[in-house]
Amino acid sequence: MIQVDEQLKLREHCFGAEVFSPVVQEWIIDENLWNIWVPKAYGGLELSLSQGLDKLKELARIDGSLGWTITLCSGANYFIGNLQQCKSQEIFLDSESAPCLGGSGGVYGTAEKINDHYKISGKWHYATGAPYLSHFTLNAEIIEDGKKLLNKDGSPTIKSFVIPKNIVRIIEDWNTMGLRATATHSFEVKDQLIHENCSFQYNKYHLSHPVFKIPFSVFADLTLWVNYIGMAEHLLEEAKSLIPERNFEELENTIAFSNQKIDHFSQNIEEGIGNNMNFKASYVQEIHNEASNSVKCITSSIVAIFPYLGVKASRNDEQINQIFCDYFTATQHHIFTRK
Repeated sequence: MIQVDEQLKLREHCFGAEVFSPVVQEWIIDENLWNIWVPKAYGGLELSLSQGLDKLKELARIDGSLGWTITLCSGANYFIGNLQQCKSQEIFLDSESAPCLGGSGGVYGTAEKINDHYKISGKWHYATGAPYLSHFTLNAEIIEDGKKLLNKDGSPTIKSFVIPKNIVRIIEDWNTMGLRATATHSFEVKDQLIHENCSFQYNKYHLSHPVFKIPFSVFADLTLWVNYIGMAEHLLEEAKSLIPERNFEELENTIAFSNQKIDHFSQNIEEGIGNNMNFKASYVQEIHNEASNSVKCITSSIVAIFPYLGVKASRNDEQINQIFCDYFTATQHHIFTRK
């Protein structure tokens, strides 16, 4: 647990920030939070699923941008389980600086196969924490002999890559009402040649630690879900301080139910992976549906109380306004967006 006085200092530093101050960035590195899921042998904290989820929720409760950035970047460092061993060694053990991975989940570029290298080109959007990253991750369509490589079903062959920041151009285009300090900018790569050992696959892991046996879609659902809960808990805290006489029972109950659900899933998964659990498609879908419904209910509960919070909640220089803006910016993430 982060001490109360430390939480308050972090909130103060994060409030209204367009980018995290050196104080916050140094604190993240000192606490080794980019490496929540990274094995101790590679310099990480090696937290269990439930421990990691609790930590991410605590960070989101302190500040939305703080929780969101650490979630997405530690989630990219989680790819150490998917990286080839030589690349894991290079990034996490041989580097003098703290490794911080992040990037885009979209397929916005190409990777042309040239012997044992790939030539990467494209422009990718929404790289959370762009200014803080040491390496960028991206997905690209594979080209061989001048043609796009296709799978058996006719779909394009896609691979994921991790590349150093010095071959990337950051495009500072993040301009949203909330999650400002996540600095979720776009980035561009032009005809950069990288070795094939920079490639990896999401659900093919090379490390035996239990957490890496979780399907990435499940990992993504759970880690983002706790952010919505954490931000909602922070908003509830501020709302109670603004109007102590008002009853916020609906939001309280919604948060409590969401916490029960995520605790149930995390405990079930931890027990299951210890017994070589087979993640059936129906179970993966159940988790996603529960997370989506939970976020929808939290959103409705926040919308229901906002008109009663007064002008203060609409002021840009108030904490509760920033929480509101952070939360509703976060709801635009595609993972829980309903079509």
